[in-house]
Amino acid sequence: MRKIRGKDTKPELAVRKLCREIGFSGYRIHRKDLPGKPDLAWIGRKLVVFVHGCFWHGHSCAEGVRKPKSNCDYWIPKINRNKQRDAENIAGLQAAGWNILIVWECEIKEKARLSEKLQRFLVAKTPNKSFQRLLGQDERACLSKSLMP
Repeated sequence: MRKIRGKDTKPELAVRKLCREIGFSGYRIHRKDLPGKPDLAWIGRKLVVFVHGCFWHGHSCAEGVRKPKSNCDYWIPKINRNKQRDAENIAGLQAAGWNILIVWECEIKEKARLSEKLQRFLVAKTPNKSFQRLLGQDERACLSKSLMP
């Protein structure tokens, strides 16, 4: 149990790296002033990303539905409390106007798919000027022509 960390886990580091690769740096990590201390937070955009371990947060994948083999009386209620706490934190963030994305540990294996998921979330929730900076010159030209009356 001593080796299990709550911060800077391999999945979390992988998500941070992907965010930088697709051009979304400038995030803050583990903000204590936000419910649930999100793993990544873009404060000005009101975007947060949680990176959840499938087993610890009870995901519906093969790893998440796996039951502990020892000390079940402790671990099953613990995982249920984690799920309940996650729901409360998400509700608190949504009530404060934050947009939330949860990345599951099992999603890290498919880098291209995760990159696309992150990009869709971050671009869709980004103001137009920032979005247009991400587009190439040809794409900006097409976008401006389609927006003209």
